[in-house]
Amino acid sequence: MSLTQALDGFQRRHPAAGFPLAVFYKYFDDQGAYLAALMAYYGFLSLFPLLLLLTTALGILLRNDVELQQQVLQSAARQIPVLGNELVANPRSLPGGKGLVIGVVGALYGGIGVAQAAQNAMNVIWAVPRNSRPNPFKVRGRSLLLLVTVGVGLLATTVLSELGRQSVQGVGVPGLQVLVSLGAVAANVALFVFAFRLATARRLSRDDVLPGAVGAAVALQLLQLVGGSYVKRVINGGSATGSVFAAVLGLLAYLFLVGVIIVLCAEVNVVRALHLYPRALLTPFTDAVDLTPGDERAYARAAKAQRNKGFEKVDVSFDKGRTRGDEARDTSQD
Repeated sequence: MSLTQALDGFQRRHPAAGFPLAVFYKYFDDQGAYLAALMAYYGFLSLFPLLLLLTTALGILLRNDVELQQQVLQSAARQIPVLGNELVANPRSLPGGKGLVIGVVGALYGGIGVAQAAQNAMNVIWAVPRNSRPNPFKVRGRSLLLLVTVGVGLLATTVLSELGRQSVQGVGVPGLQVLVSLGAVAANVALFVFAFRLATARRLSRDDVLPGAVGAAVALQLLQLVGGSYVKRVINGGSATGSVFAAVLGLLAYLFLVGVIIVLCAEVNVVRALHLYPRALLTPFTDAVDLTPGDERAYARAAKAQRNKGFEKVDVSFDKGRTRGDEARDTSQD
């Protein structure tokens, strides 16, 4: 027996090895990096109009309290690792009406783009047939709903997290800051459960998306704590011109990592719920493999996801002798 066959047999027998491998294979099957990059692109587009909108609105509402304006902006900056402090170090707002219009239009364009990219990613990951996905009008309406609900939820959790952080400073109670962080993670888990279900044109239960929601909330919390400080140290070590480029590239990299985390955690939900594991070890690289039932289910669903009309019928079969079965048909709910 060769080393490849031994490794393949081991991961097929042990879910602890086979499940993560199946998640990564599904990620590459779905071109997960491109899905994450699209979300990062629209996230980058929406960030600056959002900050302009926030700065202009604060300039109108708190025109007599510059100190409070700066405190609110700095609180928001902490949620934007890498570039947040630089963006609000010297805040500038446009005249009230002009700044609000530009901020609202830019934020809506970028925000709805993020929501549409997220919906596309979830539908690709769950292999929702094309004819079962919302039409262009419905998808934009759902994007607006997703933007408002998740946006308001993230804003609320940000405010609560910041209030909790400020309230425990100087108290000196061991573990209190950890409890505040755990509370923020729990709130983000609830938001991800809602977002994963709303963004997918398929009826999903809470249990279907809960593992990925927990993983996404924890991973993003760690990324926010660790990733931002690391990149800032790199930026501070460079020249002024280099630091500007490094900051922008660092922000793009951060947004891309956020997208990758979201896509991978959604893949965890799919592989678990539809039992798309174990996969053949060499299945992405060659046709000379014995497909597992997980392979057959994954490939059958990917083919059926290309169905464009309800009266279009897609049948998937596999040749005898090359796989463990003569034919694989996806009997799960579309």
